[in-house]
Amino acid sequence: KMLKGLPHIIENSVPFNLEADSLNGCVLGEDAVPGTPEFDLFIKEVQKEITVKTGQKCTAVRRILVPAKLVEDVQSALSKRLEKTVIGDPSNEAVRMGALATKTQVTRVKENVSKLLAEQALVYGDLEKFEVVGADKQKGAFFSPIVMLNDDPFNKLAAHNVEAFGPVSTIMPYNSLSDAVELIKMGKGSLVTSIVTANDKLAREFVTEAACSNGRILVLNERCAKESTGHGSPMPLLTHGGPGRAGGGEEMGGKRGILHYLQRTAIQGHPQTITAITQRFQVGADQPEANPHVFRQHFEELQIGDTVFTHKHTVTEADIVNFANVSGDNFYAHMDATSLEGTIFEQRVAHGYFVLSKAAGLFVDPIKGPVLLNYGIDEARFVKPVYPGATLGVKFTVKEKTDQEKRSEEDIAKGIVRFLVDVYDETGETVALATILTMVRKLDQSS
Repeated sequence: KMLKGLPHIIENSVPFNLEADSLNGCVLGEDAVPGTPEFDLFIKEVQKEITVKTGQKCTAVRRILVPAKLVEDVQSALSKRLEKTVIGDPSNEAVRMGALATKTQVTRVKENVSKLLAEQALVYGDLEKFEVVGADKQKGAFFSPIVMLNDDPFNKLAAHNVEAFGPVSTIMPYNSLSDAVELIKMGKGSLVTSIVTANDKLAREFVTEAACSNGRILVLNERCAKESTGHGSPMPLLTHGGPGRAGGGEEMGGKRGILHYLQRTAIQGHPQTITAITQRFQVGADQPEANPHVFRQHFEELQIGDTVFTHKHTVTEADIVNFANVSGDNFYAHMDATSLEGTIFEQRVAHGYFVLSKAAGLFVDPIKGPVLLNYGIDEARFVKPVYPGATLGVKFTVKEKTDQEKRSEEDIAKGIVRFLVDVYDETGETVALATILTMVRKLDQSS
């Protein structure tokens, strides 16, 4: 609040990104009973999130949601695992948990634990009596793992509002999945919640209902455990569980992180003007005929909007049959005119991929030139049925150019060129659209 309220942030409407600590949860699915791999994974994950960095993590598990019938099992298993946690000097190989950041932090954590204990029972740990290995307990900021039990989490609300920023967490029972979702939402916005279950139907229901109050949800089970980065590992594009306690910001990963701080301006104008400004072809802009053919021009020579207007081809039934034989695609709409009742087709229809293949036959210039290769097709759409007798032509337009740096001295200097493929029929209507991606050699091979 103090940072958000700074005068220059408010006066200048500066984009503000905040990641705050939150009361994250870990949910044990009803199917994950003792003896299942998921139960063991749950206990291991919760223990890790309590002890790693001595619980001083924004993603640490503060609320442990367990089916009511499994509370005693979880309490027992978690306590046994925490008993193996050796506290002390991290340089000692036997130590598994170090100290809190400062003595002041010890005081703060104790104060918040006391607030939680006012309505919860202590089931593991001791604020005073615990052993420390390789260090002076009185001089260091050491703290025991603390686990509490909240037997009435819908009415005893401290665990949903008070965070003890240390190795502290609270077990709370739930009676149905909808109860678990509501308890998670009572955290008022979390960075992350995990659910440990092998039941995909249960996982889907939980994620669908709980997603609105979480920046990230980990679904953990035996199938993904070996590759999972765990409850506490963020993803580069996650939001921080907001709006809510977690801050409502986002990780600054990749392109999205940059966009958070960039100004966005809409541009209005004629398609030709917008094409000139953005250097990306807009439908409705001028399409001057390319001379020579675009496949005979180097990267630097190509101009956005330059277009090849191809020769025409009239589709025949023989085209359809031959393409079916070559491709193996004998779908009824292409091959059986008697089975079209109740469909949108009036007669046998040409394969969409035949239309694109024939389009390539029309727009490709076969002579060796600057085009090195075609490496993909984006945004392919078949927008109108093509029947025998239709006459097809192609408008093949330079859509966008992207420069590339040479990876080595021996590398060919080249750029990426996207071409718009607009296939139209004798009525002038578009029947198929696609964007093909090509690599095109540069004239200047020095850079």
